[in-house]
Amino acid sequence: MDAMRVPLDADRERGDPRRLQGSRALHERKVVAMQRIERSIEIKGPVDRVYAYVANPDNLTEWMSSLVEVRNVSGTGAGQRFEWTYKMVGIPLDGETTVVEDAPNERRVTKSTGGIESQWTLTFAPIAEGTRLTLEVAYAIPLPVLGKLAERLVVGRNEREMELSLQNIKDRCEG
Repeated sequence: MDAMRVPLDADRERGDPRRLQGSRALHERKVVAMQRIERSIEIKGPVDRVYAYVANPDNLTEWMSSLVEVRNVSGTGAGQRFEWTYKMVGIPLDGETTVVEDAPNERRVTKSTGGIESQWTLTFAPIAEGTRLTLEVAYAIPLPVLGKLAERLVVGRNEREMELSLQNIKDRCEG
């Protein structure tokens, strides 16, 4: 899969020609495809337990199957930051996430920059049998990296991965 990606000189200067890093590198690839996915799931567990699990960056690799690593976590609540490595169709992408809004047990919004620019909004609502978790993600696909033909495949894969992520959260919070 790495053959799909042509490294830039800026990538080589960072030491690993297979990685896409930083906003500059992504913008050099002229991201033009913004996508939005929204899904919800009902979890048999209290809102505070679901929120605590999802809001902890150390748990992200448990429920996001393509997230390879989370590192350099600093702070808590709004302003919390961490770095990550994510694989999109086998291509490692590095970036940083900042929590921009944090209302415990209600809503959490993060913005990511780097290999994939995105905004994640997680909404936690109490229901009779537990919690309804809604996850909305708006993200930019690095088209020149993946190619226009791959866009539809990536979008479909990301939709399935979001559903799997929500199911993983449900499994861990109910188990």
